[in-house]
Amino acid sequence: MMGHVIALDAMGGDNAPEAIVAGGLAALREYPDIRVVFAGQEARLRELLSGAEDVKDRAEILPADDVISMDEPPMLAVRRKVNSSLVRTMAAVREGRAGAVVSAGSTGAVLAGGMLRIGRIQGIERPALAPVLPGLKKPFLLIDCGANVDCQPRYLLQFGLMGSVYMRSVLGVEDPAVGLVNIGAEAEKGNKLVKETYQLMTEQTSYRFAGNCEARDIPTGEYDVVVADGFVGNVILKYTEGLAGTITGMLKRRMMETKRTKLGAALAKPAFRGLKRDMDYNAVGGAPLLGVQGAVVKAHGASGEEAIKNAIRQARTMLEQDVVGKISAGLSGLGEPQ
Repeated sequence: MMGHVIALDAMGGDNAPEAIVAGGLAALREYPDIRVVFAGQEARLRELLSGAEDVKDRAEILPADDVISMDEPPMLAVRRKVNSSLVRTMAAVREGRAGAVVSAGSTGAVLAGGMLRIGRIQGIERPALAPVLPGLKKPFLLIDCGANVDCQPRYLLQFGLMGSVYMRSVLGVEDPAVGLVNIGAEAEKGNKLVKETYQLMTEQTSYRFAGNCEARDIPTGEYDVVVADGFVGNVILKYTEGLAGTITGMLKRRMMETKRTKLGAALAKPAFRGLKRDMDYNAVGGAPLLGVQGAVVKAHGASGEEAIKNAIRQARTMLEQDVVGKISAGLSGLGEPQ
């Protein structure tokens, strides 16, 4: 094997396997230092890979007859469907045959698979899902967005470390500012969880804690990493998605009301195209699952070729920058017994 090996769940997602395989091939053509292991139904994958003679020496098929669907109970499916495409990719990382997993399949199954089939980094108590979201001044990372709805202060403390390492290593932010989601900026504000977390974050030496972050300040770009328990983080994520769609719909309706507004809409088209690019999840790739012994990227369920290619790019960067090793090294500065 040469370079970084990335296991791709070819059967996961709304557009599998065609768009997933196309994204894998696009990544192989763009990054000559990677190998991609396509996990899925062998006959179908052979058909889709048949014309890729230029990269066939770096493409491998990992046979997997089963598929974990979006509506299956994640934990049960990961335990029972050992021959599914997702579980086979996770097993490849656990066995050292690959360093990373990319999947557009069930989010719950990716989380369960990361925990059960790959395993946590020693010292990390809860892996967390951490999407990178667009902000006014710059993108920011939201951690956790739903993997851990019931948290303890030390979980959030570790989320701050994992998010800081990811932003520094993968997105090149030199000194990431980590904020803790709260109902006020003052140290005494909030519930028991965030008050205790605030104290722990203040005392640690592994990353730059920039204080409490009120909800209205999340998208402004003042913070590079926004830390929340999975319940609050998921509410923030879903509300943001809904609000963005609502505002877009309202704006479109207003723009079409009169001849004057229609003319204004036509003149503003380039700006709207730029905004659409800023908000496009395809350009990001996916959300990393941080805290497991490997690079795991959960791509959007509706991912097409471009999104999968960029998710593989993410995984490649995580391996190149040794995100797992840097998270492990940073644990010593959290003031916790390891």
